[in-house]
Amino acid sequence: MKRSCLHCGDQVIGRIDKKFCSDSCRNTYNNELNQDINNLMRTTHNQLRKNYRILKCILSNSTHQKKSLYLLIRKDFNFDLYTSTYTNKQGKVYYFIYDIGYLKVDQTTFIIVQKRAYL
Repeated sequence: MKRSCLHCGDQVIGRIDKKFCSDSCRNTYNNELNQDINNLMRTTHNQLRKNYRILKCILSNSTHQKKSLYLLIRKDFNFDLYTSTYTNKQGKVYYFIYDIGYLKVDQTTFIIVQKRAYL
């Protein structure tokens, strides 16, 4: 019984459960299968990295900074993407990108903070 490679259609030689003629065909097949998911993840990760760099640059060497909303908008900050949230005892919600976060103080002002390292 001849078996065909799922990617290129060439004859598959070897184990009975083998589906591809080579590692290259297997990798290409799986990459094409997952391309849309990989693109979404890559795009999201790149935007998170950009947001992180923006906050890190604004924060500089301090642990907190009060900044204008317009500064973040000018730098093309994406407010829809963050890695976690923290709600303090007063009910205020901080949005974090890894270890740097921000809190909306009012309509035009944000406080940017860095989490303390817990040892």
